[in-house]
Amino acid sequence: MSVNDKELKRLLQLFIEATGPAGFEDPIRKLVQKEVESHADESYTDPLGNFIFKKKGASPDIPALLIMAHMDEIGMLVRYIDPTGFIQFSYLGGFFDQITLGQRIQIHGSKGPVIGVIGSKPPHLMDLEERKKVVTRRDMFIDVGATSAEEIKALGIEIGDPITWLGPFQELTSDTFCGKSLDNRVLVAMMIEAFKTAKPNAPLICVASVREEVGLQGARTSTFALDLDHQLGLGISLDIALAGDFPLVKKGESPIHIGKGPTITIAHGRRNSLQDGYIIHPEVKKFLIKLAEKHTIPYQLEIMEGGLTDGTEIALTRRGIPTANIGIPTRYVHSPAAIASLTDIKNGIRFLTLIAQNLPKAFKRP
Repeated sequence: MSVNDKELKRLLQLFIEATGPAGFEDPIRKLVQKEVESHADESYTDPLGNFIFKKKGASPDIPALLIMAHMDEIGMLVRYIDPTGFIQFSYLGGFFDQITLGQRIQIHGSKGPVIGVIGSKPPHLMDLEERKKVVTRRDMFIDVGATSAEEIKALGIEIGDPITWLGPFQELTSDTFCGKSLDNRVLVAMMIEAFKTAKPNAPLICVASVREEVGLQGARTSTFALDLDHQLGLGISLDIALAGDFPLVKKGESPIHIGKGPTITIAHGRRNSLQDGYIIHPEVKKFLIKLAEKHTIPYQLEIMEGGLTDGTEIALTRRGIPTANIGIPTRYVHSPAAIASLTDIKNGIRFLTLIAQNLPKAFKRP
């Protein structure tokens, strides 16, 4: 099976540049729906906003395969509008304050996107002690060039409007690219391309989930409903993997490299204990490794300390569902310029397609 580079780049650019912070996923969901509807036997949006699309399997007696990739991105909300026209904001998801300062953003108001800049008191006006401190969100504001609250209102901006990075898709080399929202639009594109080409041997259910960045909420509601309607035999969540192949990351902190293949996550959770996270089902691990090696798909084994994926909720649904997480190595996550590899994504598409076409009847504990 081959992946068309031009088509993949088109899809990546379309999704990466689309708007869709947690709780405001309508624009990206409409794009996903348009891409898959003609390939699906059934598709619909559930009450929370998850978009679900399905293919019938050649052997309906094999329990269904669930593949899930969250389509939301980190974002912000307009929290307060100053009388002089400056805006204070809240975070939607995990941000690092040092990346936030000085970035260009878009506020998505009722009259369309408004470009702004995240500003703060400049170092030239700080005393020596102030300069030593990291500027936090509480000491930042958004400047859209307005001079009054009335001017902000005239732009169509009000409290509660969503805000996203300004970070377009940009090719860097023949294999690498950067942009905002690689977490998790890269994996949404990978899921869709595999869905289009797969001839599944079991029912295939894909979910572009919502609100992952604020607590895995879409995964929780959608998996519960789907496991009631179908007997889910295997759940696979898709999310970025934290690459550590650049300066200042110590060997062993994150031994994941871009360009060396998708990751199979063995476990993830809290940094000190992996608590509240996920641990891969041992038979699922064997199945994935054997399949990858049989078809010469490069892969990397990952333990992610300090993060969760939708796989946590999938695994703990009702009686419990055998679950795995597959990732794409990504540098500079949760920034407007994360970096990933086309080769990794193409290998990920091949891997997902093969999984869908070779699903066993059951994963049992030895």
